[in-house]
Amino acid sequence: MFGSQKKLNDLMAQLRPDLSRESLGVGPDFPGIAPNPLLSSDARKRNAELRTGALALGVLVNWREVSSDGSPRVVLMFDVETAGGISFRGIADEDLTITELTRLAPGQTLPVRYRPAVMDHYVALARDADPTHVQQLSDEIASRKQT
Repeated sequence: MFGSQKKLNDLMAQLRPDLSRESLGVGPDFPGIAPNPLLSSDARKRNAELRTGALALGVLVNWREVSSDGSPRVVLMFDVETAGGISFRGIADEDLTITELTRLAPGQTLPVRYRPAVMDHYVALARDADPTHVQQLSDEIASRKQT
């Protein structure tokens, strides 16, 4: 690999200030957004792990379009709440269809998956989540907030 990970993250922040840690609302431990996740073995591994991660609910805060080649690649920022009561800012790096992109709205609640053992701010849309399980999780989170 050319250079260190820190230099790559600094370069990305210079090229795309809207994708900096500060702009995304995450802390200094956030590994950053891969310029091209298909070429990054770490990003491919992380995405595979996220697809089988634990289910949580994310309230969409904002998003940034990273590229529009083919399917739009966007970084989605969520305020995530887990079944265990943990809240954190989650970042999903997703390829969306034009239709999905036009349906995004801040405040929208979507099911996401995260890696409890890692807790690095990365999440992925849980497109495969069973609606019944998502509703149970939503009810559980809502009942916890009432007490």
